[in-house]
Amino acid sequence: MKDIYIIGSDALKVGKYIEVSHKELTRRTVEACLKDAGLEKKDIQSVHFGNGLWGYSDGQHGIRGQLAMRAMGIDTIPVNNVEAACATGTLCLHNACKDIMTGLYDCCLAVGMEKQVFKDKAKSFASFDSYIDMEDTNEVFAIWDRWSEKNVNVQVPDGIEQKNRSPFMDIYAYQVRWHMGKYGTTVEQLAIAASKNHFHSTLNPKAQYQFPVSVEKVLDDIPVSWPLTRSMCSPLGDGAASAIVCSREFLEKLPKAVRDRAIRVAATIYGSGDDNDLNHRPNHVMKSAQKAYEVAGITPDDIDLAEVHDATIIGEIMQIENMGFCGEGEGGKFTESGATRLGGKLPVNTSGGLISRGHPVSATGLNMINELVTQLRGEAGERQVKDAKYALCENGGGTIRFNAATMTVTILAKD
Repeated sequence: MKDIYIIGSDALKVGKYIEVSHKELTRRTVEACLKDAGLEKKDIQSVHFGNGLWGYSDGQHGIRGQLAMRAMGIDTIPVNNVEAACATGTLCLHNACKDIMTGLYDCCLAVGMEKQVFKDKAKSFASFDSYIDMEDTNEVFAIWDRWSEKNVNVQVPDGIEQKNRSPFMDIYAYQVRWHMGKYGTTVEQLAIAASKNHFHSTLNPKAQYQFPVSVEKVLDDIPVSWPLTRSMCSPLGDGAASAIVCSREFLEKLPKAVRDRAIRVAATIYGSGDDNDLNHRPNHVMKSAQKAYEVAGITPDDIDLAEVHDATIIGEIMQIENMGFCGEGEGGKFTESGATRLGGKLPVNTSGGLISRGHPVSATGLNMINELVTQLRGEAGERQVKDAKYALCENGGGTIRFNAATMTVTILAKD
């Protein structure tokens, strides 16, 4: 793979920006990213802009990137609009890297932005319907119900009143019960993982939530979709994040201060989901991870930290297995051992993860990348992973049947 470097990275604090426009959120992260790279707007040669809900909220279904860029004075270069649900941000980065690989461009911008907090909360929940095959979902639920009848140990207890939620929460809850029934994963292990991420977020000033939640409080929190509680699920939030990538030739012309902070993109792999059930191994996520390791020339043992997609905490449990950090079905035990906590064998979601840092859909992937860039630069402060050289990001998006509709695996390196 041709040498490509991230020389600028930014992520806004995730929160509620109801009165802030889409264009303004974009401007804030892009200007901060340019400053981080020591560049000017004229240095950017192409843009990949990610957003999913601007059309849903304000009717702007087309030319979103062109309008957002033009509003801040970037309007004479190619702007590509990207939409891939929760994987939008890392797909923007992937596409920016491909621009460099073609040799057509030497310096490209990836930006993801999302506003999904509305005054009407029901509208916020309804927005997620666009990221799922609703026609197929009822059939999936019926399959899960038949499976559940054979696994009485993971039946939803009687008398549980569950919180209003998006359809994704029920799909994740089914995945939890499948994992519990097949591998013996416990609700307590899920709570340990969630509590760990809430602790990590207390050290991240850009996290939406910055307070600790004990294992006991995770377990006792408001039920969302059994066995998931509120503290195991990502909150609604707005945000924007960005990254600037360049070729080696472009990097060599930049000041030493910029070169010293450059992070190499060792692999960027983009895949789409298959239609097999959860028992299928290797699944499409595992295959993408294996390809990423092959391209980067490393193994899972070389990874020093990871950001994985935990829209609910079962995502982290399953993805650390899929990434090869532990054996199949061992995600719960691996987490319970303390391996994924700061100071452990392989810190995971040092940002706080989606469940605590927040999940502004189209910005999420670049939020994850920003955390890894910050770590590899040695600039993460109290949450710094010592001597980190390789970092991995797994970012999935949308749902078709049993699997993510689209996903990326990105490996970054500090040379």
